[in-house]
Amino acid sequence: MKAIAVFPGTKEIQVVEHPEPQIERPEQVKLRLLEVGVCGTDRHICAQAFGSPPAHSDYLILGHEALAEVVAVGDAVTHLQPGDLVVPEVRRPCADPSCRACQAEHQDFCQTGTYTERGIKELHGYMAEYVVDDVRFLHPAPEGLRQVAVLTEPLTIAEKALDQALQIQRRLPWQTGSATSSEPGRGLTAVVLGAGPIGLLGAMLFVIQGFDTYVYSRAQAPNEKADIVTAIGATYISSETTPVEEFTKQVGQIDLVYEAMDAAPMAIEIIQHLNRNGIFIFTSGTNPRQPYGIDSAATLHNLTPLNQVIIGTVNAGPDTFTSAIEHLGVFQQRWPSILSSLITQRHPMQRASGVLLKKPGGIKHVVTIA
Repeated sequence: MKAIAVFPGTKEIQVVEHPEPQIERPEQVKLRLLEVGVCGTDRHICAQAFGSPPAHSDYLILGHEALAEVVAVGDAVTHLQPGDLVVPEVRRPCADPSCRACQAEHQDFCQTGTYTERGIKELHGYMAEYVVDDVRFLHPAPEGLRQVAVLTEPLTIAEKALDQALQIQRRLPWQTGSATSSEPGRGLTAVVLGAGPIGLLGAMLFVIQGFDTYVYSRAQAPNEKADIVTAIGATYISSETTPVEEFTKQVGQIDLVYEAMDAAPMAIEIIQHLNRNGIFIFTSGTNPRQPYGIDSAATLHNLTPLNQVIIGTVNAGPDTFTSAIEHLGVFQQRWPSILSSLITQRHPMQRASGVLLKKPGGIKHVVTIA
C-alpha cells in the first residue's frame, strides 16, 4: 500500500510502498483512511525538530489528525462494523504498570514519558491507505460529519483545555450567577490567542459555552479568519493595529486565556493583564533556540495575590475525543458553512509534500488518502 513517510536520516519525504497491515488480534479494527489533516507538528517533524520512527524502521509514516472508514473488525469488536466512520486517538499508553495515568486510560497524562504517538513518536501514523488499530482508540463519527470530522483532533486540544479550566476553577465561586450547566462561561470573558485551526475551533467552543469571546491574532482585518470570528459571534482584534495594552483595555476583565500561537512573547504580555482568579492555558511550546525574556518578578507579583493559574496542556484522552465529535455536530448545526470553511484545501497524496514542507496560506490543509 502507499504511505507518506519522512526519513530522519536524509530529511526526505516520500510516497513509499509499505506492507498492508492485517488484523491479528480479536480487538483490532482495519481502517481505510479517508483524509488526514496537516498541522505544525507534522511540519516540525519534517524539519527534524522532533519525531521518531518505530524501532527497526528507517522512516516514519506521518499524520495524526485522521478520519477513517472501518473495513473489517476482529471477533471481539461489537460496536463497529464495516462502513462506519471513526476518528482515531493519537497517543498510546506506556507499558509501565506503575503509571497510574496510562493504566486508567489517561495516557495524555502519562507519568513516565514513555508513551508512543501515531505519526509522531515511535508509531507509524495515518497517512497511509490502511491502518490496523485497537478498538479502544477509535471513536465513531456520524455520517453527517464526514466533511468536517477530520477537525476532531485539533478540537480536542480546546476540549481538554476547557475541561481542565473548569475543573481547576471549581476551587472557587468563579462562575457568575448567569452561568448554566450548558453555558458555564456565561458572564465570563475568554481570550483566544491566535486564529489558526486550533484557535478558531477553540473560539467556537468557548462561544457555545457562553463565554464572551475575543480572538487576538496578527493579521489585520478584514481577512478570512476575522470574518469567521465575527460570524460565530466573537470579536476579532489584530495585534498589528492594536498593541497589548490597548487590547486589554478594549476587552476589560480577562477570565480565561487560551494560547494557540506558539507561545509568542505576546502571550507572556497578556499574562500581566489576567483578571483575579483567572486562568491561562498554554497549548504550544517554545523554540529553545529562540528564547525570549520574561519578567518573572512581575508575573509572580500578580500570580500569587490574584489567585491566578497558569497551566500547560498537550494531547487528549478518550473523553475529549467524544466531546469534540459531539461539539462538531453542534458547530455544524449552528454554523454549517462556517465550520466547513476552516478546511482551505484538500490535497492528493502525491502533492502532500508541498503542504508538509512549508505553511501555505489559508487555515487547514488536508491530505486525501481515499
